[in-house]
Amino acid sequence: MNGTQRRLALAFAAGFIVILAAIMVANAESMLSDLAADDVHLRPDLVWSWEWSSMIAWLTVYPLLWVGVARIRPPRVSWGQVAIAAVIGCLVASAWHIGLMVVLRKAYYALADGGPYRFFGIVPHRILYEFRKDIATYLQFVALAAIAQWMIARAGTADEALVRTIAVSDGAVTHRVPIDEIESVSSAANYVEIAWAHRTLLHRATLASVEEELGEAFARIHRGRLVRRDAVRRIETDKSGDFTVTLASGAALRGSRRYRERL
Repeated sequence: MNGTQRRLALAFAAGFIVILAAIMVANAESMLSDLAADDVHLRPDLVWSWEWSSMIAWLTVYPLLWVGVARIRPPRVSWGQVAIAAVIGCLVASAWHIGLMVVLRKAYYALADGGPYRFFGIVPHRILYEFRKDIATYLQFVALAAIAQWMIARAGTADEALVRTIAVSDGAVTHRVPIDEIESVSSAANYVEIAWAHRTLLHRATLASVEEELGEAFARIHRGRLVRRDAVRRIETDKSGDFTVTLASGAALRGSRRYRERL
């Protein structure tokens, strides 16, 4: 990923954690209020363990959901296959969530001397009750992953669009050369020599056509030579009016006085 994509991914991850924490706090406090209203006395830390155990279980599932959304989506697979994968994924995710959640709660109850944790008996048809809640959470997480991946991919495409490139055929290889990385272009018979990243590419084209494609970022300093304006570090003019241009790489190129005003 490029820099923009990494920042966006980190922002999504941080936002996701913050949202989960807010939901956990809201659910725990609501449960404590409901228990108090029903005159049910239960240690607050045990009530809190119901929420953090559920969140930890979902956090262990989410990386798999992220990968699944990235790989199982149109046009890579059909919508019918997506629907089947979504149903299977929901069943597996819910089973894992409930199972790990119960294990964590039993472990905490034992360590905190909270007595035995009873998953069944608290709510009638407990598995169905949890599964109904898990469906909503699963769909929300899948939708969030799809939106986040779309936005991250879009950010990458936008950054790539900002980088102007030129296609340079160097023998059997075609390079996509960023224009901002080209230092100079020199005519060589039926070819041009493009100085790029400490190497020289031989490209079959005329200097005039390359000059038109590169645009105003480049200036002609000789009838057979172009330089990128931003790469110029020094200009030394002779008494004759001819000059020498020193570029960022240290290369020194001669220029003709008739083109001096173009720099």
